[in-house]
Amino acid sequence: MGKLINISELAIELDLVNPKSKKPLNYVLRYWEKQFSQIKPKIINKRRYYSKEQVEIFKLIKYFLKNQGLTINGVKNILNTKINKLDDYNYNSLKD
Repeated sequence: MGKLINISELAIELDLVNPKSKKPLNYVLRYWEKQFSQIKPKIINKRRYYSKEQVEIFKLIKYFLKNQGLTINGVKNILNTKINKLDDYNYNSLKD
């Protein structure tokens, strides 16, 4: 198992940070976690930790929601059909 990162580190890596307080927006990640069955954090001492693979899924979710303007359901459809092909996913080949 590779290195795990906690929810705050992940929020910072994804640039989900409150611009004023600079606090990580962990609630966004917890919401996405509830919405997307592909995300299953490791819970250690009641804290969430994510693997490299999970981080990649979060990056895709953020890309589709924030950059492409898709809905949660739209992203769910993409992840459900493409989850096995994430490794050979090419962001540039995506068509709206």
